[in-house]
Amino acid sequence: MCGTHRTMGIAMMCLLVACLPASPWLSPVVHGPGQAEGRGTEQVHKPRLVLEQADNLEVKEEKDPGARDCTKNGLGGTRDHCAGSNVPRRRKRGWVWNQFFVLEEYTGKEPLHVGRLHSDFDKGDGMIRYTLEGEGAGVAFVIDDHTGDIHAIQSLDREEKAQYTLLARALDRRSNQSVEPASEFVVRVQDINDNEPLFASNLFRASVPEMSQSGTFVIRVTAHDADDPMYGSSAKVVYSLVEGHPYFSVDPETGEIRTTQAGMDREARDHYQVVIQAKDMWGKRGGLTGITTIAVTLTDINDNPPRFTNTTFELQVRESTPVFSTIGRVKTTDADVGENAMVTYNILPSQSAKLFDIITDPDTQEGVIKLAKPLDYEARSVHALRVEAVNTLALRGPARLLAKDEASVRVLVLDSNEPPEFDRRGYEMRVAENVPVGTLVGTVSAKDPDAANIHVSYFIDRQSDLGFMFDINASTGEIRTRDKLDREQEASFNLLLKASEIKDTSQIGQATAVVRVIDVNDNAPEIVPPTDLSICENAYIGEVLHVLSAVDRDEPSNGPIFHFSLTKGTNSNPNFTLQDNLNNTASIISKREHFNRRDVSHYVLPVQVMDSGFPPQANVSLLTLSICKCNSKGIPVVCGTGASHGPAGLSMEALVAILACFLILLVIIVLFLTLRRQQKEPFMLDEDDALDNIISYDDEGGGEEDTEAFDISALQRPENGTAVTSKPREDLEPTILPNGPQKYPPNVVLQQTNDSLDITSFINTRVREADADPGIPPYDSIQAYDYEGVGSVAGSLSSLTSVSCDNEQNYNYLQEWGPRFHMLAQLYRNSEEKFD
Repeated sequence: MCGTHRTMGIAMMCLLVACLPASPWLSPVVHGPGQAEGRGTEQVHKPRLVLEQADNLEVKEEKDPGARDCTKNGLGGTRDHCAGSNVPRRRKRGWVWNQFFVLEEYTGKEPLHVGRLHSDFDKGDGMIRYTLEGEGAGVAFVIDDHTGDIHAIQSLDREEKAQYTLLARALDRRSNQSVEPASEFVVRVQDINDNEPLFASNLFRASVPEMSQSGTFVIRVTAHDADDPMYGSSAKVVYSLVEGHPYFSVDPETGEIRTTQAGMDREARDHYQVVIQAKDMWGKRGGLTGITTIAVTLTDINDNPPRFTNTTFELQVRESTPVFSTIGRVKTTDADVGENAMVTYNILPSQSAKLFDIITDPDTQEGVIKLAKPLDYEARSVHALRVEAVNTLALRGPARLLAKDEASVRVLVLDSNEPPEFDRRGYEMRVAENVPVGTLVGTVSAKDPDAANIHVSYFIDRQSDLGFMFDINASTGEIRTRDKLDREQEASFNLLLKASEIKDTSQIGQATAVVRVIDVNDNAPEIVPPTDLSICENAYIGEVLHVLSAVDRDEPSNGPIFHFSLTKGTNSNPNFTLQDNLNNTASIISKREHFNRRDVSHYVLPVQVMDSGFPPQANVSLLTLSICKCNSKGIPVVCGTGASHGPAGLSMEALVAILACFLILLVIIVLFLTLRRQQKEPFMLDEDDALDNIISYDDEGGGEEDTEAFDISALQRPENGTAVTSKPREDLEPTILPNGPQKYPPNVVLQQTNDSLDITSFINTRVREADADPGIPPYDSIQAYDYEGVGSVAGSLSSLTSVSCDNEQNYNYLQEWGPRFHMLAQLYRNSEEKFD
């Protein structure tokens, strides 16, 4: 130590030589209180670091005058210097200043004196001004610009900042220029024990398996002390157990927590709370403490077997319950949890064990008993089972000897009204084709399985027999043919048979019956087409002209081998012979050297084919052999007396042109007919016409020659009382109705006398005639109902021949024309009254 300086009652320590910053013009000295170099202050003769400002900086230690010794330089190198020897001397240092540690958390009322700077150029006349720059300058530290004293003006916290780097300058007050180069130094904050140890969390969670051995590791917790670990024991922490005895312990140095007891049972207690204390100052008095809590959970192991809640379970199930249905549950308890509580159930072997099955419900771990096979109350009404429960995982610990548990299950079968049951679920029957209708195919049998044994009724589901080919006797179950069977059309039938109780038709049993139709030899073989064959004129004797083959629709047992032959009477054919190849084929062979198509254009050869069925079936086919002129490759060119078998006559271009002309002509004809039949749309007056519903077709007549559209005689008034008949239209051809007379019957359309005219009867007759005639066009047609002019009962309606005044005419006769003219008569009557 180089001395002690006290300011504001605080003991300050000077920096060690090794702590001083390297500066070419600064060296630390220690002055007594109120003393400074150059003012008669006595220097303390201690080793001090001398720094040179020149480029070839040399650092040495100075000793008392007259001393002769060797030392190390401040830069780590060794150089021997003897006192009084002729060696270079450093130039005089620029200034002298003091540096101290600053205690953190200073709470005094006055600023804390840190140190003092002094320059040799300072003669005490106030011409030197000291400044301070760097970290905390002006905020945490201030300097007296006259004396160079440095003070700390605020409380410092080492945990926030452990040291401050400052830059000191000495300036001439008049020129404001540096009298010496600036120097950098460090002020370190000295630590005090002001931080307690802190854990990363106030609560930790840990787990350890139950039944663990003593000393099992649980968790490690550590606390951090923010104080300086390099200074004193403020950051030296030890751990101790506050809560958790006698189950756990903690290592005082590492903070590891371990169990101290073996065999802790989770089922007895599964949670423990451990409180750990961390204390600095090696745990001595005055140290600060921090506390944390560890929640320790004992994890489960499979050390408990399952146990049934009851020793006996009783279940009820109806005999009609479908297979795979759930009929009941059995329950167990297990002190373990999770996968250690998973249970597997088994049904022990017994007489009824195969009727049932048991599985585990993954959610409740209950045993679910299901029906594996149908039950029969009449056969057995009570079933006894033994059920076993065992953990899925292997047990650990002493419980291994009691790993299983058993219980009894009593199943009571309840009677129910069951549908009839066939003695077989599927039948297979055979019947020959072409058998007479009503032939017995087979018999099925079903009975009521209940104790009452009610009679049953049989029937066929017609969805499986859409052709109504079979019938079944409702009482006996006999299946007979209803129609003739043909194997070549349908070889088998799948029938769905049903049986129901007579008293309760809702109870229906089902079975299937496959009826296979047996083939009989009812089809003769046929020559495979074509049967129109051609042969060349230049055929030679023994040449195979054609090879024939046959086909039979019957099964192979009634088909091949086919036998070919010429019919009787043609065996001595001078032109051809038929050779059976004994492989279901036959060859037509020429018996002459040459044929002349101009003499005979073709030959007819009757060939008989017979199958090998029983009884055998035979068929005769007439083969037409046309004589043709062939080319060098044997391809027919001209057959018969001139028929062309090859490209001859018109060219392809000519045929295409003729076809195009024909199509164009056809299109023109169609367009002409369409335009001729097309008629104009009728001009319709407003529908709101209050006087008459007049429809104007705007149809132009064809003149005097147009006498075919309608009968003009219907518009002529007969002079005598004879009946007028309608004349059939000559532009439409009459057709014969299916159940009646011709389309245009000669109906009497008008019965008239000289005194009166039945207009209503005339109109109704014409309407009926139009409705009954489907050939009359529905639009743009004219129906003449009356006429005007000379000879008409209504007289002329033209105003040209009318009298000068309307009131001179009498319109009462309109009332006699029928209801259709009442509106017209009323209009004229109102007009007369208004005129009067």
